[in-house]
Amino acid sequence: MLVRDVMTTGVMSAKKDHSLRSVVTKMISRHCGSVPIVDDDNTLIGVVTLRDVLLPLYPNLGDYIHDNVHSRDFVEMEEGYPKVMEMKVGEVMTANPFTVSPDDPVLKAASYMGLKNLRHIPVTENGTLLGVITISDINQGLFFAQ
Repeated sequence: MLVRDVMTTGVMSAKKDHSLRSVVTKMISRHCGSVPIVDDDNTLIGVVTLRDVLLPLYPNLGDYIHDNVHSRDFVEMEEGYPKVMEMKVGEVMTANPFTVSPDDPVLKAASYMGLKNLRHIPVTENGTLLGVITISDINQGLFFAQ
């Protein structure tokens, strides 16, 4: 079974100059955890996940993990969320994300997901976004292929 057999096509994408608010609103309303970021030619240039959107609230997260003596003001951090929503997608996206080809075996994509702790992988051909493959796509394809 190939990635093309189970991948999701017609996925929502965004541009790097879109606001985070617009992208997060779409992610939540469509129950998806990531959005591919493309240029004007539909070439994949990045990806934004819901996790990426929260990270700007924790600028010293590494310090916090290693320094449990000094507490953080989580209320103040939460009050900063509206400011984060004003940011542009390009400020938080993961540039040059890991991708798979539509001709890759499904289990190769699943293996990468496990190794890299991913839940979604953009599917590209010659850099052009064709769709996304998710853990759910893989499980449905393998389960219903019988």
